[in-house]
Amino acid sequence: MTPHPQTDIATGAAVKAADRAHVFHSWSAQALIDPLAVAGAEGSHFWDFEGNRYLDFSSQLVNTNIGHQHPKVVAAIQEQAAKLCTLAPGFAVESRSEAARLIAERTPGDLDKIFFTNGGAEAVENAIRMARLHTGRAKVLSTYRSYHGATAAAINLTGDPRRWPSDTASAGVVHFWGPFLYRSPFHATTEAEECERALRHLADTIAFEGPQSIAAIILETVPGTAGIMVPPAGYLAGVRELCDRYGIVFILDEVMAGFGRTGKWFAAEHWDITPDLLTFAKGVNSGYVPLGGVAISAAIAETFATRPYPGGLTYSGHPLACAAAVATITTMEEEGIVEHAAHLAANVIGPALAEIAERHPSVGEVRGLGTFWALELVRDKETREPLVPYNAAGADSAPMAEFAAACKKSGLWPFVNMNRTHVVPACNISETEAKEGLALLDEALTVADRHTTSA
Repeated sequence: MTPHPQTDIATGAAVKAADRAHVFHSWSAQALIDPLAVAGAEGSHFWDFEGNRYLDFSSQLVNTNIGHQHPKVVAAIQEQAAKLCTLAPGFAVESRSEAARLIAERTPGDLDKIFFTNGGAEAVENAIRMARLHTGRAKVLSTYRSYHGATAAAINLTGDPRRWPSDTASAGVVHFWGPFLYRSPFHATTEAEECERALRHLADTIAFEGPQSIAAIILETVPGTAGIMVPPAGYLAGVRELCDRYGIVFILDEVMAGFGRTGKWFAAEHWDITPDLLTFAKGVNSGYVPLGGVAISAAIAETFATRPYPGGLTYSGHPLACAAAVATITTMEEEGIVEHAAHLAANVIGPALAEIAERHPSVGEVRGLGTFWALELVRDKETREPLVPYNAAGADSAPMAEFAAACKKSGLWPFVNMNRTHVVPACNISETEAKEGLALLDEALTVADRHTTSA
């Protein structure tokens, strides 16, 4: 790896020691982790205290959509801090009002009211609360291949195994299968079949659960951590029609897919769909200061015109976070970052990943949009057996661990989940950097190839 001039091994050791002594990390067995001590970051790179530099193909948690330390956003945070650091949510604040206006201008349809939260999970919590109060119903439907956050309702809505330890089975949540042709639960052979059968399955689920008891259906427009499964044409429109038929609130979770990640401001634009509620976070200000929210339709906003909404947060619409959002959205517009993400998909990332899939027996499928891609790694392309079992741990997950280690050794920081690696760099990564990262990925996949049946 290329050394970075900022090296300070003693400080790095002190940072690591303090972390190990006092920081309790999320989603981790505390004694089994070894966090990297990071000294700094800029653009599409970050580096440790030993000068090892990494090309960030994870955008951290798929949230640094405009990269690290963008000077325009840093300056906006500094200016807001000098002017007004914080104020309670009940006041009108310039940065909050402007952030809401800019977001509402970009959301689809009539989603013109913005309720601010501190992040994506709280956005989902409040969207569910709004839907239940608006409809007077309790049940919420979500897919198995999904992630909606780690708070009480959000973790129950989540489909992946992180739900299991916290699943009370009493939260009013019903899970169903969403479309995913590569591993179709419906024995479909075409996208059209997958769409039709997935919608029939959802319609049956609604019928057997009792449509009069269902408050909402929540979907990630393009599921993120669960695998970046781009929905087939017609699916989201079909869900919209079912919701309209039964008076069910349709919620799209755009926490990961929003703000340029798919090459549109919001992924819903790809299918010309307007939900009743839309949740966002992450890319709204590139994660520089915690911020999330719910974009609310006119009909649901009217529910609370004279009836108080029973929810709120001390830091709702925090001035520093909103100033960062204003600067991020303005910068994305000025620099054409959303269009750049679409360009990378069509001309750099998409074609390169297609070639990589041809070369490597471990790559079963490539799928994605914008700077939002997944490679499904398999032991056998014919049988589609995953490279590691579902929710593998310990020795069972060794092939993916070896692949990730090979990436990091070469200076590429990957996003790895189960048997997949996701290609999710900053939306403004340069073509040169994207090609460099794809070449490093290509090389690291030879490690995964060793675990295939053709090895």
